[in-house]
Amino acid sequence: MNDSLAEKLQNITSQFLPPAAELSEIADQFKKEMTKGLSGEGCLKMLRSFLPSPTGQEKGTYITIDFGGTNIRIQVVELLGVGKTRIKEQLLFPLKNPTANYDYTSPSATAEELFDFIAAQIGKLIETNQSYLLGHTFSFPCQQLSVNRASLLSWTKEIKTSGMEGQEITTLLKAALQRANLHRVIPVAIINDTTGTLLTASYRNPRATIGSICGTGHNTCYLEPWEPTTGKPMIINMESGNFNKFFLSPYDKVLDQSSEKTAQQALEKAVAGHYLGEIARLLLFDLWQQGLLFANFGKQVFHQPYSLKTRDLANFLEDSTPQLAVISSWLQKNCRIPKPALEECSALKTVASLVSTRSARLITATYAGVLQHIDPKLSHQHVIAVDGSLFEKMPHYQANMQQALVDIFQEKARHISLVLVKDGSGTGAAIAAAVCQ
Repeated sequence: MNDSLAEKLQNITSQFLPPAAELSEIADQFKKEMTKGLSGEGCLKMLRSFLPSPTGQEKGTYITIDFGGTNIRIQVVELLGVGKTRIKEQLLFPLKNPTANYDYTSPSATAEELFDFIAAQIGKLIETNQSYLLGHTFSFPCQQLSVNRASLLSWTKEIKTSGMEGQEITTLLKAALQRANLHRVIPVAIINDTTGTLLTASYRNPRATIGSICGTGHNTCYLEPWEPTTGKPMIINMESGNFNKFFLSPYDKVLDQSSEKTAQQALEKAVAGHYLGEIARLLLFDLWQQGLLFANFGKQVFHQPYSLKTRDLANFLEDSTPQLAVISSWLQKNCRIPKPALEECSALKTVASLVSTRSARLITATYAGVLQHIDPKLSHQHVIAVDGSLFEKMPHYQANMQQALVDIFQEKARHISLVLVKDGSGTGAAIAAAVCQ
């Protein structure tokens, strides 16, 4: 690797890999923002779920809706007690299907049409002579008003159905169920996917105190021991992607300026899978502009926004061949570079590692802030429940999180376990329906 490229990468490394002392400072800042947020100030929304942790002994059969994107999943979930659950029935369906000539995500579709479609799918799954309580995971920005009331603030994830923003989701669902003559299906709880992850984990293990999504997006919730308005334990959805008390690299600032909503979701833009490929692309494009990479090739190299995907970074990190043949092949195919130099392939792998590792370390620093808030001396065992493709599939991601915990807490890190909780949205909605009774 030439000296100029090596020097530049070393400079970038110093920006992207915060040392232990800086991680501890970020954790402290996050803890302070939590305290502010509980009083209605600061960058964390600290939204009340109105739900405590389950006991693990809840039982019964529930209908659940998992609505977090353009595909919806409906399940019949049985809670068996002693932390055990069973999926009895399941139906997955898209909200738009050109072949079937429908699209309930477009502005031309109404809220009534959308929920009538959902209600019709529920009708396919249930016994008509049986009563069901329904838990609904609805993973869009909402104002939570009670355990069963949440108003949509704004659509995300390519959904633009009209007449929804500002509406109470459960009211729309109840009306659709009535129109479908599903009078025995009774919605009782509405949550987001982060809360669902924590509920699923804590049903199995009472030590689970933090739930988090580390995938395309990012958010974290936790069990607040002393919620100010009730004085009782309650799960708080922090909307932690909006945390902004950490160093932003020049590449983060460029990404933010080109985003739809500038000066918002600073942490999410630095750590979530939707953005990691773009941060890496901006880094590599900067190296190209300075003549340090692919100097003989034109603008097409890393010029197109979001042309580099997070799954590409995962493939780069998995390349353990002596000549980095996987990365070389990718460059030949996607950038039309006939013979990439080994040092150029190595630079791609280094950049992928920096972006991914920073994501893991920043998120872990926020977990540390939560733990310091709820257990300042870290005298208890804690389980952090995580769902999402980054945590599950990105090479070295979990190991980087674990190392960050050690960097912050040293020997006390042994009190903390990171646990993958897959697809907690459906089971979590069933648990929410059980807990709120």
